[in-house]
Amino acid sequence: MNKLLTIQEIKKLYEQNQISSKELRQEYLNRINAYDQSINAFVTIVESDDSDEHQLIPIAHKDIYSTKGIETTAASSILKDYIPPYDATSVTRLAQKGFSTIGKVNCDAFAHGATGENSDLMITKNPYQLTRTPGGSSSGSAAAVAAGFAPVATATDTGGSIRLPASFTNTVGLKPTYGRVSRYGVIAMTSSTDSIGHITSTVWDNAYVLNITAGHDPNDATSSQHPVDDYLKLIDKDITGIKIGVPQEYVQGLDPIIKERFNSALKVLESLGAIIDTTISLPHTEYAIYTYYIITPAEVSSNLARLDGIRYGHDRSQFGAEAKRRIMIGTYCLSSGYYDAYYLKAQKVRTLIIEDFKNAFEKVDVLVAPVSPSFPPELGSVIKDPVTTYMMDVLTVPINLAGVPALAVPAGFSQNPVNGKLPADSLPCGIQFIGNYFDEKQLYQVGHAFEQSTNYYLYRPTLTETT
Repeated sequence: MNKLLTIQEIKKLYEQNQISSKELRQEYLNRINAYDQSINAFVTIVESDDSDEHQLIPIAHKDIYSTKGIETTAASSILKDYIPPYDATSVTRLAQKGFSTIGKVNCDAFAHGATGENSDLMITKNPYQLTRTPGGSSSGSAAAVAAGFAPVATATDTGGSIRLPASFTNTVGLKPTYGRVSRYGVIAMTSSTDSIGHITSTVWDNAYVLNITAGHDPNDATSSQHPVDDYLKLIDKDITGIKIGVPQEYVQGLDPIIKERFNSALKVLESLGAIIDTTISLPHTEYAIYTYYIITPAEVSSNLARLDGIRYGHDRSQFGAEAKRRIMIGTYCLSSGYYDAYYLKAQKVRTLIIEDFKNAFEKVDVLVAPVSPSFPPELGSVIKDPVTTYMMDVLTVPINLAGVPALAVPAGFSQNPVNGKLPADSLPCGIQFIGNYFDEKQLYQVGHAFEQSTNYYLYRPTLTETT
């Protein structure tokens, strides 16, 4: 494997009988063994696959996805040694279509975090700069795809946990419409905002995977029966005439280079025929992060109540600091005398945020915004300040509260490539295309057009082999 392959390229190699499933898997395992000691993407590696299939595509699963017979810890000490007796629905659907588990990847414990540093197991590093965070909570998923350890990794996005890591690692990440993909078998964080998605290196690959995972699941009462699109159907169609809105509230307080890259992205979209509208407003955006950090701890405290050490897992003393913090905040918000003042009021504000998006989509087809107001921070620089860490999701959380889909796509680097090469200290940034409910197909159309015009995804990190 002379270059890092996309799913689309792997499929072509199989069609031309240029590689076997066993050879491909070994190539990925060799790369993991050579480089992952410095990145820490994987918590478990599956060395072999006993399937008789001859065209399997390796996939890494975030460690909160139940995988039958493979340890699933949610990157927490409390679930150490837990072996699920069944697969999550997404794992099952992907396996049925030729995806083979190559391992489980790290994340913030129970997906609580924006940097990956809340993992009880290890700290995952950004392949582009090992001193930087790859983003969280899907830190291992993003790092594994960016480093070429797998062509795709499953992930979850509760408040930005797919899009932020994708933006920080120059990968493509989808937060689908809430209920578009089954949550069954995925350890719950915030049940009303958890979205089950994935990270890939290209938009085509991302759409290909959603074609497999999307759809109603009778095992998940929150999964939608809305018809499933063919997400590749419009992917090569030009975007002339598509109305793209820029929310005014999402372009405030940006790092100057992030702002410059975002403005450049708008020019690219205009050159592709899109109509850019900069008058769009989502007026309740300023309340979103506060609303989210009332609703989320409240639901976290409820979901983690089952981990009492009786049915599975160790006793509650094994909870990490962030899990304990969220349980205490959530229990307080739900307690007698405070429920109306906090949780109920937060739900009312959430309704206003939903209305903001509905009003915006009466004027435009798609919204576009930066994913993060800043570049990946240094490891250790924000994790000791929970409020600063929470604010990293300021541009992603409103989308989760509204339940609409969003696609993160590479949008450039802190330093531009020189003579086709990326400066060693350059860091990625991304933009997110935000769509109306169940309109992922159009997000892929716009995202693919932008990706193919810019080709940022071709700039992979330079890794140092560990011995």
